[in-house]
Amino acid sequence: MRRAIKIPRILKINWINGFAISVVYNNGESRIIDFHKVFNGIGLKEDSPGWILTNSDEFAKAEVDNNTLSWSNVEQYITKRDGTKLRVPYEIGADVLLKYSKPEKSELMLKIGKVIKESRLKSGLTQQELALRSGTTRNYISRIENEHSDIELGTLRKIIETGLGKRIDIQIR
Repeated sequence: MRRAIKIPRILKINWINGFAISVVYNNGESRIIDFHKVFNGIGLKEDSPGWILTNSDEFAKAEVDNNTLSWSNVEQYITKRDGTKLRVPYEIGADVLLKYSKPEKSELMLKIGKVIKESRLKSGLTQQELALRSGTTRNYISRIENEHSDIELGTLRKIIETGLGKRIDIQIR
């Protein structure tokens, strides 16, 4: 049986600030890409069409196209088999961008970890006891409380309702 190859894909740009871009990957994770590191890592040279992106105004024109970051403002061409030239946008693969990124901690994740820890302590439970009650591991509870892991909604519900015996309410504003 063939293994499914998981290819990272970028779904959305959250924000652009200087030469950093926050994106959402197809696994739901928001990550910050440091393009100073990307440009150094890919060996971007002054004679490359992509050099224009070292100008912050040009860099800020990034878009998501074909599930990666793309700049249509870069003059770049490929030669087709018949010898004609075709203008194409400048792209860097999502897998390369993932390599030069780091997780972005959301305010929501910071709050969830804090709420779980406070509720656990008020209930007089250790991380191990909460993990046993909710069907997870002590290590996972620790990672959530210390903002080192994202949490799926089903797991959050299990920890809050089964492990802590509390009710969970979710609002979208």
